[in-house]
Amino acid sequence: MVMRLTRRQMLAGTIASVATGAHADVPLRSYRPVARTAPRDALEGIIARAGLAGQIGVVLGDPATGAVLESYNASASLPPASVTKAVTALYALETLGADHRFTTRVLAQGALRDGILDGNLILAGGGDPNLVTDDLARLVDALHAAGLREVTGAFLIWDGALPHLDQIDPTQPAHVGYNPALGGLNLNFNRVHFEWRQEGQSFITAMDARSENYRPPVTIARMQIVDRDLPIFTHARDGDVDDWTVARSALNAEGSRWLPVRAPSLYAAEVFATFARSRGIVLGAPRVIADLPQAAELARHDGQQLPELLTDMLRYSTNITAEAVGLTASAAIAGQPRGLHTSALAMSRWTAARAPGIAPQFEDHSGLGDGSQISASDMVRFLQAPDVMARLRPVMRDIRLVDTNQNPINAGQATVRAKTGTLNFVSALAGYVRTARGRDLSFAIFAADLDARDRGKALGEEIPPGARTWNTRSRRLQQDILQQWGLRAY
Repeated sequence: MVMRLTRRQMLAGTIASVATGAHADVPLRSYRPVARTAPRDALEGIIARAGLAGQIGVVLGDPATGAVLESYNASASLPPASVTKAVTALYALETLGADHRFTTRVLAQGALRDGILDGNLILAGGGDPNLVTDDLARLVDALHAAGLREVTGAFLIWDGALPHLDQIDPTQPAHVGYNPALGGLNLNFNRVHFEWRQEGQSFITAMDARSENYRPPVTIARMQIVDRDLPIFTHARDGDVDDWTVARSALNAEGSRWLPVRAPSLYAAEVFATFARSRGIVLGAPRVIADLPQAAELARHDGQQLPELLTDMLRYSTNITAEAVGLTASAAIAGQPRGLHTSALAMSRWTAARAPGIAPQFEDHSGLGDGSQISASDMVRFLQAPDVMARLRPVMRDIRLVDTNQNPINAGQATVRAKTGTLNFVSALAGYVRTARGRDLSFAIFAADLDARDRGKALGEEIPPGARTWNTRSRRLQQDILQQWGLRAY
């Protein structure tokens, strides 16, 4: 069966579930002939009317002068959630360069004669976070075109380009697809597709590695339906296999969802071997190796150039992409792969050096963990550092200005390019606003109710009670503030 599912649709699927020194004391200015309400008073009024529990930090700055135009609780350190990815994007871009590509290779350790490889075949990952099933199919096609028909030796897997992470944030529910494993060889954002369909009193289930043109079944993950109400999912490891159970009461007549994979290199190896077998090339059971030996390249897949990859990362907020590019940047600086927290510390130090006087604390590169902290003031100072706007704004996402019914408003020439950040009871937005008068400003709007978040995490639910309402209200607050800035105040 052929399943049409583009790479961008898979990217979009990763956000289907919710998961992101002191400022100058300068006079406030109004560019209107008559100001009915001082900007500071207007900002405080908008925040007061929102009635949002927790802490809120807001700063509006002028990149041309470095001045702070408006602020509210500017120095409060709050989780930036996926706004972290804006920092990660610049960290990767300036460390790795715009020409950087992640490469996945197939190597021969031995001689290839008359279609027979007298030696080992190696699938070597380069850390590509956007590798999908179709890419593996094309690699196998290239092998076949190169004349490979038989492998006498072992099927080896090398995933040492990046450290293995069993999951990005261990405090997240086990079944959420936006918190997958990560390593040097990744596939389909390290998620497997679980599908079910009711037939009579029973369910037919399938676990596959679908992408645009293929949906090969996999055995690296398996599902059992059990009679219970809660929890909806459970997960355990049986060797290298992900053993899942799902509550029967949670299933409707038919549906599907993506689940995380915890052994990504073996997941990719299984799919690769399936395509090889369809071409008559039978491979043995895959074996992961720690060191990459000298071997000849038979085929390769080059991923997107870094700016395109980062644009997709910021648009779809893909956590695995942020972690892969952040870890790769840190490895380039250190000369060897580093663990997640060591790498995040390196990015924190880089950020502080990029905008002297700020003190961010990152615990990852995606913002999925809520231990990361930065103030709205420091975020704006970063956005206003030399050359940051010119490099970061083009890869940021357009944010529509909308009314309370989510209808686009007539914004004139006002536009917003920014990065959103959302966790339960955490909401962040930072970037650049071009006002209706053509003025380019930088901003950060952070909000978090960390007590409510901690209570929600204790429940172990994907979306705890009250989270949707709180996050919806915080997004409305962001819109009200942006419209004040973009359409009226400046």
